[in-house]
Amino acid sequence: MFPQLARFTDFGLFLLRLMVASIFLTSGWSHLTRAEERSQSIGMTKGFTRFLGIAELAGGLGVAVGVLTQLAALGLIVVMLGAIQKKIFVWHTGFWGKNASGWHYELMLIVMNLVILFTDGGQWVLIQ
Repeated sequence: MFPQLARFTDFGLFLLRLMVASIFLTSGWSHLTRAEERSQSIGMTKGFTRFLGIAELAGGLGVAVGVLTQLAALGLIVVMLGAIQKKIFVWHTGFWGKNASGWHYELMLIVMNLVILFTDGGQWVLIQ
């Protein structure tokens, strides 16, 4: 319907990458700087929480600047699959959950990362 908008595809993918990166960078930073508190809230060890923080920071940076973008997006998908697994099978949380804590948020991030994975993040990347 609006073929002239196709010229903004790479810009749109760049904005998507920045959005995904901002979510994972802030989450990863929280896991690293508040590992004790975060480990209790997610029911994991402090060491695993730090590992998760490093993984989220690395994936977020990779997606943001376009370094090994597909690998970074794939790693973030794995992190979100783990979060969904925990919410469904351990915490027995429904799709919408209570107080907006369902696994719909993680599923949305998986789909966003799939777009990045399938498109290689667009043309505005440093290293493919």
